[in-house]
Amino acid sequence: MLRGIRLSKRSALLGILAFALVFALGACGKGQDTENSSGSAGGKVYIVGTDAAYKPFEYVNDKGEIVGTDIELIKKLAELGGFRVDIRNLGWDALFQAVQNGEVDMAISAITITDERKKTYDFTEPYFEAHQLIVSRADHPVRSVEDLRNGTFPVGVQNGTTGHEVVKKILGDTNPRIRSFENTPYALKELENGGVGAVVADNAVVDLYVKENPGSKLVTANDPSFEKEYYGIMVKKGNAELLNLLNAALDKAKKQGILKQIFGAGAVE
Repeated sequence: MLRGIRLSKRSALLGILAFALVFALGACGKGQDTENSSGSAGGKVYIVGTDAAYKPFEYVNDKGEIVGTDIELIKKLAELGGFRVDIRNLGWDALFQAVQNGEVDMAISAITITDERKKTYDFTEPYFEAHQLIVSRADHPVRSVEDLRNGTFPVGVQNGTTGHEVVKKILGDTNPRIRSFENTPYALKELENGGVGAVVADNAVVDLYVKENPGSKLVTANDPSFEKEYYGIMVKKGNAELLNLLNAALDKAKKQGILKQIFGAGAVE
């Protein structure tokens, strides 16, 4: 009888320990799920596509994390809008198809709002003002659009960007001097190596690259013909619900000075 009582107590203790273990594992599992997304706890999760090769806006850090000013912005908008985001690095060209096909809910990747893109996609209100810059080597400087037009050297661009469109307008759509690259850092590295004589790309990306690579001996020039450009978050055409949600959160961010904190002088307020 006494032995039976001891076994019952032991069984009860083991049962309590087993329950505690299951609870602890469940809590750990829940924590792992939320690590892949950011924003408001319990809110709807939206999949966000980006091209993490465009520092300072989006890039992969030494820990393998997707970071940057655009990433900081979309996480802050998620907090303000009561939703969560799952950020995925897709590459530039794939971004547009993924949004159109519904594979991702939105894309943020220093995407310039253009009339041509607005035919296929919807954009939020702008959050950043940019312009193009000409980059060249200090020993062979290219100072203007006229220098680009009158030269014989190849000109590097990132494929499908507004910089690409600008150069096509200057040199002609099918000019063999135009060399397109998967991303802007590749184009700038080719410039350093002498494979192209100039690169045309967004100012913030170029300025940071030149600053972080002083040994490259690259110089920049801003032609007065380069127009202002504005970045927006891109969603599938007709997705008014998501667009309104993002714009409402963006409006809050502007009023609270968050855009200025993240982007500095380039912020649209």
